[in-house]
Amino acid sequence: MNPIQEGRVVIVGSGLIGCSWAMVFVSGGFQVTLYDIVQEQVTKALEKIGEQLKELEKIGMLKGSLKADEQLSLIKGCTDLKVAVEGAVYVQECTPENLELKKKIFGQLDLIASNDVILSSSTSCLLPTKLFTGLKHVKQCIVAHPVNPPYYVPLVELVPHPETDPSTLGKTYALMKKIGQTPVKLTKEIDGFVLNRLQYAIISEAWRLVGEGIISPVDLDLVMSDGLGMRYAFIGPLETMHLNAEGMLNYCDRYREGMIRVLKSFGPIPDFAGATEQKINQAMCKETPADPEHLNARRHWRDDCLVRLAKLKKEIKSDGM
Repeated sequence: MNPIQEGRVVIVGSGLIGCSWAMVFVSGGFQVTLYDIVQEQVTKALEKIGEQLKELEKIGMLKGSLKADEQLSLIKGCTDLKVAVEGAVYVQECTPENLELKKKIFGQLDLIASNDVILSSSTSCLLPTKLFTGLKHVKQCIVAHPVNPPYYVPLVELVPHPETDPSTLGKTYALMKKIGQTPVKLTKEIDGFVLNRLQYAIISEAWRLVGEGIISPVDLDLVMSDGLGMRYAFIGPLETMHLNAEGMLNYCDRYREGMIRVLKSFGPIPDFAGATEQKINQAMCKETPADPEHLNARRHWRDDCLVRLAKLKKEIKSDGM
């Protein structure tokens, strides 16, 4: 079977997310046009992608059936948005998280897009009604929010605009599955989507526990990485409940009152500033100094861990569980 897919994908924005998306799509055999307004930025991005693909191939962690050079040959750069989008089947916008900038981009895309191309945004928190309302191609618009970095973490939240055509959601879902991502469908938009709502709930309580002197920042992170995170890497909170008792109904019978009591003891939403901010910052910087060299080294380690975990999860799933 030919690993090269029909249709071309456009990535708008050549930053970290854009480059990672480009790598995901070429790993699935799609031709990719990487668009940005400055040629130098595009050139640097292509060089970076090439280096990453070859490094992943070297350590045996390259996604897809194509070799690194074959994947890189599927990517081309472009600084003309109209030329980039012409004939494309899917556009993934990856510009900075700024509403006016993204609205400007989608306004431009709306003028040049065909009636069958899907227009998608990588936004992590801007609602589809804020981004797409009023566009003549609104039925073709959708949010496809990845987890950073999408090459290493497969989840993609698909969030429709109220006027998004069901076929747009269906086609985007199928495309994400085809390139090895894990899409989830939201039936309607909600502030923060789902991933960030869950993440912010954890961050909020973590902040309160550290701020009240209950636990140190380092030990707080261990509670997640060597505790909750161990199981959450494979099953979610609802299945955890189901397995931690004789099924969900039994879990609720056992722990309902305790959960409600503890939840009522939670404090107000923190302001994420002041003494607690300084305390957490000092602890984090002691572990990883906040300069580019140390942060990038730690990110590289994180991404390597994510690749290894993804490989392990794939092996476990192939065992039939």
